Amino acid sequence: MNTDHRSATGSAPADPTRMHAFTDETEAIVDLVLDYSRRRMLSEDTPLDKPFSPAELNRLAGRTIDEQGIGARRALAIFEHVLAPACITTDHPQYLSFIPIAPTNAASAFDLVVSASAIYGGSWLEGSGAVHAENEVLRWLANEFGLPAGAGGVFVQGGTLGNLSALVAARESARARLAEAAAESGDPVAPAPRWKVVCSAEAHSSIASAARVMDVDIVKVAPGPDGQLRGDAVREALEEHGASVFAVVATGGSTNFGIVDDVASIAALKDEYDFWLHIDGAYGLAAMLSPLARDRFEGVGRADSVIVDPHKWLFAPFDACALIYRDPNRGRAAHTQHAEYLDTLTETTEWSPSDYAIHLTRRPRGLPMWFSLATYGGAAYREAIGSSLQLAQDIAAEIRRRPGFTLVRDPQLSVVVFERDGWTREQYAAWSAKLLDDQLAFVTPSSHLGRPNTRFAIVNPLTTFEQLVGILDTME
Repeated sequence: MNTDHRSATGSAPADPTRMHAFTDETEAIVDLVLDYSRRRMLSEDTPLDKPFSPAELNRLAGRTIDEQGIGARRALAIFEHVLAPACITTDHPQYLSFIPIAPTNAASAFDLVVSASAIYGGSWLEGSGAVHAENEVLRWLANEFGLPAGAGGVFVQGGTLGNLSALVAARESARARLAEAAAESGDPVAPAPRWKVVCSAEAHSSIASAARVMDVDIVKVAPGPDGQLRGDAVREALEEHGASVFAVVATGGSTNFGIVDDVASIAALKDEYDFWLHIDGAYGLAAMLSPLARDRFEGVGRADSVIVDPHKWLFAPFDACALIYRDPNRGRAAHTQHAEYLDTLTETTEWSPSDYAIHLTRRPRGLPMWFSLATYGGAAYREAIGSSLQLAQDIAAEIRRRPGFTLVRDPQLSVVVFERDGWTREQYAAWSAKLLDDQLAFVTPSSHLGRPNTRFAIVNPLTTFEQLVGILDTME
């Protein structure tokens, strides 16, 4: 038997096991990667870095993909010295744009373990240990949010997928109600209405995105002058649109301002109207862990579903969103996929995470948070979140004190929005670019009601008052 395998080019014998077998080359690759990872995770002076132009990257990186490979040492060197410096460091204490991340050392380290362990996180059959650990985190969060003991769900990729999955479950639940009503009355099933979702005009863009994907309509309701959506405004929308409204979305901490809708008054409407209440708390719902902000979230415990992103303010690495259902069976009814090869999974009562969102294949992305939470305990999380809440209040007071600065709104959570009086969009943009060029901070321009401004989004416990004051000083 001829065992002289040739490469795809036919030029030399090839070993099909080379990339998978344990060899000296494999050991050297692992050592290189672990050494880099250790240095990066333990670094106390990682720069902010900044994007490079396509031309610069083409010149500096050169061609890295060819038939023979460039070798692990050279590939890692290109990543460390060219590609990584062209990516802004999102866990830097002075990364204050969008919503930063600040993974704990334990969570980052355990993310390596998750990949190294090759665990499939889609079914109980294949990953029961991982699913058990993830579910413990989800139960802990559900309890913090005031949801009942039977609440549960799944970790998905991010808030957009979490919101979409929750709203799909909400619509399926509404469809089931129509079918049940018809069965009880003996009448034919009534045609489904043109389904609608009610939300604030300032709701996250992912709600409108989900509506487009689902081919449903959005009813945008004007919030109050303080940016909060309230029950009286939602009531008007429910009266106008009737049974076509299958879900109401309240925001538990908006991205732009950190505003928490008046969830209690919206939830109270469930006593009179039949709708699914979903809380989009991707950024802000984590604040419920701190006594400094918990009272802002009254009514969350009445929600049918909630999301929160651990990769934002719960100190996990990218990418993780916790989607929690009040009644997980409604999520499972909406999302379980059926195929002959899946029967062994779907014909059991075991908890398979793939049944609770719009996905099938998944990594156990909740495990880094589980390890961190198990390592440090809930009290450490409360203290870390509370420190960001207090820092936001402190820097807001400093902005109020300074001549030439205007605080756009008092911060509810840890986002502080302010104006430098008289500045144009162009001035904000030039200032922001110089901050990054000088490696002082990453603070991008924003706007509200047509007026340019900027904002500090504070989630990293290593961010200090002195750092923020230094940024303000650059605007004098």
